[in-house]
Amino acid sequence: MTTHPQFRPALARRSSALSGKVRVPGDKSISHRALMFGGLAAGETRITGLLEGEDVLRTGEAMKAMGALVAREDNTWIIKGTGNGCLLEPDAPFDFGNAGTGSRLTMGLVGTYDMTTRFIGDASLSKRPMARVLDPLRQMGTQVLAAQAGDRLPITLRGPRHAAPISYRVPVPSAQVKSAVLLAGLNVPGVTTVIEPVMTRDHTEKMLAGFGARLDIETDGEGARHIRLEGQGRLSGQEITIPGDPSSAAFPLVAALLVPGSDITIENVLMNPTRTGLVLTLQEMGADIEIGNRRASGGEEVADLRVRSSELKGIAVPAERAPFMIDEYPVLAVAAAFAEGETLMQGLEELRVKESDRLSAVAAGLKANGADCTEGEDFLSVRGRPDGKDLGGGTVETHLDHRIAMAFLVMGLASEKAVTIDDRSMIATSFPEFMGLMAELGATFEPLDENAA
Repeated sequence: MTTHPQFRPALARRSSALSGKVRVPGDKSISHRALMFGGLAAGETRITGLLEGEDVLRTGEAMKAMGALVAREDNTWIIKGTGNGCLLEPDAPFDFGNAGTGSRLTMGLVGTYDMTTRFIGDASLSKRPMARVLDPLRQMGTQVLAAQAGDRLPITLRGPRHAAPISYRVPVPSAQVKSAVLLAGLNVPGVTTVIEPVMTRDHTEKMLAGFGARLDIETDGEGARHIRLEGQGRLSGQEITIPGDPSSAAFPLVAALLVPGSDITIENVLMNPTRTGLVLTLQEMGADIEIGNRRASGGEEVADLRVRSSELKGIAVPAERAPFMIDEYPVLAVAAAFAEGETLMQGLEELRVKESDRLSAVAAGLKANGADCTEGEDFLSVRGRPDGKDLGGGTVETHLDHRIAMAFLVMGLASEKAVTIDDRSMIATSFPEFMGLMAELGATFEPLDENAA
């Protein structure tokens, strides 16, 4: 099983104004899918802008283990796929480390193949529930030969000799569950249908269509999306340019809002409507975020974001917005700690099954650093201090969660006292350039381990 390296703490102190232009790494969700579809398609797929974080690279290794050729040449990843339906049984377990997206989507991809696969991961991933993916796979004929209590890793799957298409209504808003079922449907005769009562990020549907899959999408009278995929079709290699990850852009964006005098531009950020909840919310709080140079790139809309320091006011964030910004709540909570009045964030039950129980981890981190907050079963309310007075001075337990680590380093840039995180090493899973990119803008983080590079 994956083990995590020794903890490497870091500290952030109040910063002078941030300035400059930067680009964040490629979108994590799209990067995972690009490697998977490229590895499955016939012919060659060329990918530029791939996020080269640990999570995504584990997906690439999984595709290689099943027969795809995956190589990096200069700044382009070149994949020669197996063809749909032609994946090979791997010789060893898939080790997904901390990658929830990669592991769940790959379970869907391999679950309908007549072969045995085993999934392992680190301590954090091994705590995350996989039943939401395994339940529909069982309906398609997949056997779960081995799993820890609650359908947790390590997990061994055995695909059926003849998989059956299903119509599956997703019980909770989850792009991972939707995508896993659609990926399973690629290797199943007939039409697999996913019914999505609440729309989630739609990268899988867009990329499937781009690779040549036959699917159609309808919205019924109650607003539910019906996604129908015809299985066993041909997928053809594509050229893909991956835009900047809005979940990664969230950290320099909030830092610039909170540090007085800041004026930065984050270029080439994905503006898919299912991913812009944080920008909308911050604008409602009074953030000065200018969206410019909107353009199309790789089938997605991208834009440049100019962000200037702003006086924020607390608002009530509607629960129905949660699926469009679920990964951004940790750093939104940090922004709320500096806003005037109360910010109420609702519909957050999904945060309890992320890399950590993010809701509890965020609340604990805020309290450790003097912020006034209330944690509920599915909500978080934060009462802010606009000048940052008396904030900071604590140590945050990151629970092997990259977004907790980055969010509280951002907090330290604007709080009166320094903020310490117990481990920065897992930041590499999604944003390996984070420290360097923030330094380009003028922020300084201090590594606290003795052997820091």
